[in-house]
Amino acid sequence: MFQTVPPVLSVHPTRALVDEPFTVLVENLPPAFPVTLHSLHYSEDKDYWEAFGHYTSDHRGVVSVAEDVSLGGTYTGKEPMGLLWSMRPEPGSRTGLRLRKRIVTSPMPVHISVYSGHVTEGFRKQSPLASVLTERWYMAPGVKRIDIDEKGVRGTLFIPPGPGPYPGLLDMWGGGGGLLEYRSALLASHGFVSLALEYFSPGELRTADLQLKYFESAFDIVKEHPLVIPDKVGIIGLSLGAILALHLAAESRNIQPHCIICISGHHLYPFGSTIGSVQKNSSLEVKQRFDENNYHIWRDARLPVPSDPSEKIDVRKIKCPVLLVCGDDDQNTPAVESAEDIAEMMRSKGNLHLLSTLTYPDTGHLIEPPFSPHFRATNFIKPFNKEKVVVLWGGKTKPHSDAQEDSWRKILDFLQHHLYSSSTPKARL
Repeated sequence: MFQTVPPVLSVHPTRALVDEPFTVLVENLPPAFPVTLHSLHYSEDKDYWEAFGHYTSDHRGVVSVAEDVSLGGTYTGKEPMGLLWSMRPEPGSRTGLRLRKRIVTSPMPVHISVYSGHVTEGFRKQSPLASVLTERWYMAPGVKRIDIDEKGVRGTLFIPPGPGPYPGLLDMWGGGGGLLEYRSALLASHGFVSLALEYFSPGELRTADLQLKYFESAFDIVKEHPLVIPDKVGIIGLSLGAILALHLAAESRNIQPHCIICISGHHLYPFGSTIGSVQKNSSLEVKQRFDENNYHIWRDARLPVPSDPSEKIDVRKIKCPVLLVCGDDDQNTPAVESAEDIAEMMRSKGNLHLLSTLTYPDTGHLIEPPFSPHFRATNFIKPFNKEKVVVLWGGKTKPHSDAQEDSWRKILDFLQHHLYSSSTPKARL
């Protein structure tokens, strides 16, 4: 089949941040030769994730993933990064999996391989024509990772390399609790001191006052760091973290975020009139629905959007720029309906100019950094009763992945615009 020179597979760069694209090229194939490009990652949870595309070499015996069309596989068409964003658990894996990096000081290893013919299964039982190991990193070289346990606050602080000073961010995830560091590590890789905040541990944050104080203390830890520009600190949150970001911007008398980013969140108090009440899951049981697979749909617990202002965060009080990122197929929160009401409330107070909204079609709840796999439904452990369920997040793989790439670029632009200004020297990375 191959006369003298075997096929050559090249991936460039082989070591990069997770939001950086790569190029995949196969050379020295026979003309019009069918091959399969395959990616394989063995996760920290000990599961295999894979993606693949079917290609045919051109008259020169070359396949370029960036320029050629995939004829089949986990993605089709001209998709330079399809080998990453279309990853899914290998057939036979456990159900309800979600791929998340826990140890950000190590890379995500991804094997890129080329196989003869249009293969659809059993990749690990076959020998590839060629294979390359790539590393995908959340932490750029020189980023510092510091454990935080002070003022009653727990989390991890990530500091960009270089002398600074830098803008700062308080980074908050959703209602699943625990400590997730990968977004903060990536933000630090782009020049922002970022505190990945841990919350929802048993026995803490029992009242709204304690809860508000906890997040204010976390914000102050970022603000008071000697490498942070104190008046250039923002907040970014996903899901419950987005609700908290809105609440802090509107209601806190002790902190003044310079800007906030709310991903897949809302401004509604579904279980009472305080932020402390959003911890409780009981009302979800009353208004939740199930799809044909018996997956939990929770968005209805927050609908219809109430007209009573006391049942909503008073976003009319917000005095800083706000970026809302929404998917119109979000099955977990009514992000789009909430965004529309937020706009009306802010318009009524004359601060609509502070609001920017990104709404993406066929996009679900879990809007992650670019090239992350799409998770339509995954296992979820309720933080207060430890019940394990499968939650429907929504979205379709291709448009959801496009939304992740576009929104991340615009999130970085938003942060650059509002936290780095002409009067703020850009940190040297």
